[in-house]
Amino acid sequence: MAILWGVLMSLIGGLFVFWGSTKSGHPIYRRLAARSQLLWGPRVHAFYVVVGVILMTLGLLWACGVIWQR
Repeated sequence: MAILWGVLMSLIGGLFVFWGSTKSGHPIYRRLAARSQLLWGPRVHAFYVVVGVILMTLGLLWACGVIWQR
């Protein structure tokens, strides 16, 4: 089960990296970015790229069983 959740977490991180780097107009990303822009201002897209990389890394480590083992 950890493989499934780790891969899913990595895919969501990949979406964040893609959306943040292209400044996407996808409705979900626009809503997330609008909420985050209150805190991050014009750096909101870079914030989502960094968060996406972190999510991808943690997801891959979880899928490989390196972290969050039972």
